[in-house]
Amino acid sequence: MGIIKLKNIRTFSYHGCLVEEGKIGSDYKVDLEIKTDLRRSSLSDDLKDTVDYVLLNQIVVEEMAIRSHLLEHVANRIITRIFAEIASVSRIIVAVSKLNPPIGGDVEAVTIEMEEYRN
Repeated sequence: MGIIKLKNIRTFSYHGCLVEEGKIGSDYKVDLEIKTDLRRSSLSDDLKDTVDYVLLNQIVVEEMAIRSHLLEHVANRIITRIFAEIASVSRIIVAVSKLNPPIGGDVEAVTIEMEEYRN
């Protein structure tokens, strides 16, 4: 088994409960960790034998482009889509961070993290 991590995927998205957040948008950061079997690709040196991290990044960017009120909702969509599209993934950890959130304080980021295993 092995782990593939994509760190600091940056997007400009429109998530949040406030109407203004849907109009103005904000900067976000997503960290993704997936567990998969890397033994075959470590021997074959062939992309078809592993999880393509270009596809993982594409899924994150596309799901972050769909407005959600809650970060948990967008994170769940990312998890659901990865499991649906990549059969070899057995576990996903995704962290979605809203940078400089509008919460009336000096806060660098608010982050939610979700972990799911394939049933």
